[in-house]
Amino acid sequence: MYTPKVDDDYLTNPFKSAIYLRQGSGCLLGLPGYTVDFELAAQLLHLSQKLLNVEATALLGFCYEFGLGVTVDYQEAERLYNRAADAGNGLAQARMAFFRKFGRPGIKMDRLEAERWQRTLNHQGPNGIQWIRQAAGEFQLAAAEYCLGLCYMEGQGVVKNDQRAFHWFQKAALQHLDRAQSVLGYCYVEGCGVAKDPAQALHWYRLAADQGESMAIYNLGYCYEYGVGVKRDVHQAYKWYRRAAEQGNALAQNSLGYCYEDGIGLARNPTEAAKWYRRSAEQGYPWAQCNLGYCYQYGIGVTKSFEKGALWYRRSAEQGYSRAQHNVGFCYQNGIGVERSGQLAFHWYRQSAQQGNVFAYHSLGYCYQYGTGVEINLPRAVEWYTKAACQGHAPAQLSLGYCYRNGIGVARINLPIAYDWFRQAAEQGNHLAQNSLGYCFEEGLGVTADPAAAFKWYSAAAAQGNAWAQCNVAQCYLQGIGTPNTGGEPDPVRAVEWFQRAAEQNLARAQQKLGFCYQLGIGMAEPQPERAVHYYTLAAQQNNPAALLHLATCYEQGIGVAVDLGQAIHWLQRGSTLGDLTANERFRELIVRCSLRQTKARAAFGGQVSPIARCA
Repeated sequence: MYTPKVDDDYLTNPFKSAIYLRQGSGCLLGLPGYTVDFELAAQLLHLSQKLLNVEATALLGFCYEFGLGVTVDYQEAERLYNRAADAGNGLAQARMAFFRKFGRPGIKMDRLEAERWQRTLNHQGPNGIQWIRQAAGEFQLAAAEYCLGLCYMEGQGVVKNDQRAFHWFQKAALQHLDRAQSVLGYCYVEGCGVAKDPAQALHWYRLAADQGESMAIYNLGYCYEYGVGVKRDVHQAYKWYRRAAEQGNALAQNSLGYCYEDGIGLARNPTEAAKWYRRSAEQGYPWAQCNLGYCYQYGIGVTKSFEKGALWYRRSAEQGYSRAQHNVGFCYQNGIGVERSGQLAFHWYRQSAQQGNVFAYHSLGYCYQYGTGVEINLPRAVEWYTKAACQGHAPAQLSLGYCYRNGIGVARINLPIAYDWFRQAAEQGNHLAQNSLGYCFEEGLGVTADPAAAFKWYSAAAAQGNAWAQCNVAQCYLQGIGTPNTGGEPDPVRAVEWFQRAAEQNLARAQQKLGFCYQLGIGMAEPQPERAVHYYTLAAQQNNPAALLHLATCYEQGIGVAVDLGQAIHWLQRGSTLGDLTANERFRELIVRCSLRQTKARAAFGGQVSPIARCA
């Protein structure tokens, strides 16, 4: 057979590029009259692409991607593919779509660009991947068989077909192509074109990992972390993730970040977690970008920065990652690291919801209920809450419970349905729902009143730090409602303890109740009026109606503080302004009383008001 020489001297410039391409392709595939020689093929294709031959440029990229006659160099493959793809070459467009969607060590992902390349390729139809089809079908080139499998898996230039994908992956894997062995393992894990078989998956992953294939190494880590085809072993998972991450695999770098953040297979280390998330994020992996945003938002392993958190969320969201889309929507809704914008919040929530994100369903419900970025539409709010609630989303179940309890967006108030949604959310551990469920049992809303059940659910929420529930537990102890360890008798000492916990969380209701206990000496050896004034003041500053009245009484009567009718009038007036009828009545009475005192004082001092009589 003819083996061409690179220095053929009969070539003239107009024909060199095409002839080098022909000879390079012949050596690459073993065309009739040629011997397969990958090294010579790469040399010839290099000469052709230097003369700006588009097909040769794409084929040389293929050689660099798969190490055919040259050392694997993904960056050089990317450079050549990019040039040929821009010129319309289908092979290069298919490979660029793969690079941008899945990445390779050192290759940056960009899902939007991947979609653009795939759309461009699909406009060409099957002709766009003609070279791949020929190289795989006629010449059994393993790398081409693998690529054709990917085309069928992703629907690139052909109709998506998992069975055909598996067929081509298997052919390439049997030729010992490491990347084909790795993706074949994935097919067995996911049941892609074949019945699920974890043992077979592990077999192919190990074959590929033995050849150093980073995705297979990463997938072995996944198998050990979740017990797929092997006994779960988080220490082995960490080992495999670390090995792939150090090779530059973005997915493994992200998983290694999880290991450090959550302490999977080793001690927690937030700084290391953020470091590995960053390495992955900088390669464009959207999950890692979202995780890095979370680290910045909450100061996990990095200095807290809401702006950087929103930035990384946005980068991930723009690649279509639904969790990041929801998170960036939350940032816009609340002005976290970005300027507050209800319209942008609604936009990103909707983008996330279109991908089935249950958190976004709930957030869209909130937007429709309160008019965040969209006109208020209460029935639509209920629709979105219901969609999330039916998928077991506890916050949505809670919101739906409120809607049915208060008649928001539904035909009528329905307390039994409200109770049922509260119960479902409470049983998932949602502390707000547990507190609401306790209230249902206490008041008999949608369910038979049951003081013991009320106390049980209040206690469950209180144990999670819910201030309202802590205050309710205190009230139960104060009145002996459903408390199993008191025999139904009040326990004022325990009541004060729970009021104190809630008051420390700045809950005005608890501060007012605690002030009342200190004023009357409930649950303690003797009254402490000064402490009562302290807590009344804290609650009154939050406009708690009862605290405003009590504080005014203290100033009026000198309880725990010197008499100061001006302060008494101030707090009563504040309550009156808020619409409290009792405060308004007492405010008027005190004004009249002060006026009478001033009139008497003027008479006693010859028309001059005594300084002692002044009250404001």
